[in-house]
Order: sequence, then structure tokens, then C-alpha cells
Amino acid sequence: MKKRTIFFIILFILIADQALKIYIKTHYHVGESHPVLGHWFQLYFIENEGMAYGWKFGGQWGKMILTLFRSAAVIFGIFYIRRIIETKYPSGYIICVALIFAGALGNLIDSLFYGMIFENSSMFSYNVARIFPKNGYAGFMHGRVVDMLYFPLINDATIPGWIPFIGGNHFSFFNYIFNIADASVSVGVIAIIIFRKHFSHHPIKMPAAEEVL
Repeated sequence: MKKRTIFFIILFILIADQALKIYIKTHYHVGESHPVLGHWFQLYFIENEGMAYGWKFGGQWGKMILTLFRSAAVIFGIFYIRRIIETKYPSGYIICVALIFAGALGNLIDSLFYGMIFENSSMFSYNVARIFPKNGYAGFMHGRVVDMLYFPLINDATIPGWIPFIGGNHFSFFNYIFNIADASVSVGVIAIIIFRKHFSHHPIKMPAAEEVL
């Protein structure tokens, strides 16, 4: 597989991810939602300081550690993708790695720069952020990741009363709000797991650091 093909796959995901994030950030206030396909698919704007799907990790120090980890992973990913292309790994595996890389880079951009290039978005004052203000809402490496894709497959259902202990309780299924970058990482990882036997026709192993660099 050609490097140019992988480059365009990564570029397409990055442009789509960042374009949607910038649109949501500059048109929605935090907590605002609008239906796209009824209750099945909504654009629901939230921001998170942690990992994918709203998971958090250790406050501000955790945020910085996570951003540094993402940066290291992206830097390594550049060399790793080049390596597996040159050694002719299966095209499907290379594409999966490119999806994971593009997703990691998309969220890294938020973490590194969004605090400096956007105003704060507020749920309480219904403030919609402007881009490139005089002062951003946070410094370098302290930006919040923008999430907006919401697919509540089962929303506020009731567990049948005949089920012991939990009958009558309300529950929802798949309440995660995520972005294109999160989806890209998830698709890449899941595809590698599902098709690992197919990819194993070519030996897939992490190269030593000196081989990558």
C-alpha cells in the first residue's frame, strides 16, 4: 500500500473530525443538543478533559499526563506506519493502524490547542464560544476534547417488574457521547481484533525502537 493513500485516509479523518468539532464549538453551548434522526441520533455538545467517551483520568495532572502520552503515541505512530508500509504488512492492518493514528491525532489537537484558540463554552450562561479570541479559556496542553455524536439506542427504558432485585428500575443503553476521532480509534481497534487471523498471515509484531527510528 502506498504512503500517499494512507496519508489521504488520515487527512480525510482529521479534516472531518476537526471541521465538525469547530462547527459544534462555535454554534452550540455546552449541553445543547439537536436531533438528527429523531431520538436515535443527536448532536449533543459536551467537552471532556479525559479519554475517549468521556472517561476521566486524574484531574489536571492526569490531563497533562494523558496529553503527553497521546503526543508520544502519535510520534511513535508516524514511524510505525512508515515501517509497516515499507515492510508490506497487509493493507487492512495498515488501514486499521492509520485509523487509530488519525483518531489519536484528532483528539491530541483538541488537548494541545483548543484552550488557546477558543473562548469558554458555558452551559449556565448559554455562551457559544468564538474562535481565535484575545484570550482562550486555558493554556497549552489543557484544552478540552469536543464530543457531539450521541446514539442513545435505548433511552430511559424500564426493566420489567418480574426481574428480581432490579425490576422497575430505569436504564439507558449506550449513553456515550463521542466524536469522529473516538469512532476512528474504536473501528481500527475492533477491526484488528476481529480480523487478527487474517492479518496473521503476515507476521505482525511491534518493531524494536532502533528499527523504527
